Amino acid sequence: MKLTLNGELQEIPPVRTLPELVEALGLPAAALLIEHNGLALLRDEWTARPLADGDRIEFLRITAGG
Repeated sequence: MKLTLNGELQEIPPVRTLPELVEALGLPAAALLIEHNGLALLRDEWTARPLADGDRIEFLRITAGG
C-alpha cells in the first residue's frame, strides 16, 4: 500500500483504518492529531475513514510546554 505520510511517499503493509496505521508505525495515538486527505479528524472519526492507496496522511504530534 502506498501512502503519502507527512509529505513523503511510503510503501507500508496494507492497513484498513487510521488506528491500524498508527499501530503499524508504532506511533503514540494519545499524542496525535491526524489529517486524512486534507481533512483534520477527531479521534473518534479515525475508524470511520477507510484508507486507500494514494491517500495523504499528516501526523501532528501534540506536546506540552510552557
